[in-house]
Amino acid sequence: MAASSPISRSLEFLPESGTDVRQLFILLHGVGGSPDNLLPLAEAVRAAFPAAAVLIPEGFEPFDGGGTGRQWFSVRGVSEENRPERVAQAMPPLEAYVRQAQARFGLLQSDTALAGFSQGAIMALELVQAHDGMAGRVIAFSGRYAQLPKAAPQYTTLHLLHGADDPVMHVSHIQAAQARLDELHGDATIDIATHVGHELHPALIQRAIVRLQTCVPLRSWEAALGLNQTPPDGATLH
Repeated sequence: MAASSPISRSLEFLPESGTDVRQLFILLHGVGGSPDNLLPLAEAVRAAFPAAAVLIPEGFEPFDGGGTGRQWFSVRGVSEENRPERVAQAMPPLEAYVRQAQARFGLLQSDTALAGFSQGAIMALELVQAHDGMAGRVIAFSGRYAQLPKAAPQYTTLHLLHGADDPVMHVSHIQAAQARLDELHGDATIDIATHVGHELHPALIQRAIVRLQTCVPLRSWEAALGLNQTPPDGATLH
């Protein structure tokens, strides 16, 4: 059952009564958007993980581009040079929100997954960049880094999903991110859907669920095999 929380300003989906909450998913919408934009993703997560709590907070700032939407940081006059600073300034409230949710449900950081679309994906990627392992997984739809990382998270698995025809955040941004993460021995997968633009496309949602259900974290894979290798990853959807 969904409930809107005026305190945390979020849309919440909790497991059926009597079911222990075992996982936490926090979904972050895009600039100018609202929690309702992520309902298809929330429904897919709930179907795949019935013991999960799914929280969709509103962006912590009113959208300064007009309308009733919300944002995590302003994109007015945004540039490659000032984007990192804007993201860093927006990070403390999100960090507090995630920690509060983990404490509320008594869950570990490894039991937490962050999923974001567009600007929400930027926030999710940069949160675990600043606080490695704050979430066990990040699912980044149609996003990018504020700036390419100098080190890869060691305790977070990253799933990058993008439309090949995205006119807002060109796919080259996320391809560059994957290449950098590979160089840094990061734990990341990438899936690119052909003929898909800047949207939370059903094909990408479905692929994200598959990644969540089937990908063993690289650190666990290496520990189990005693090898310093990477399993096959990356795919293109057609």
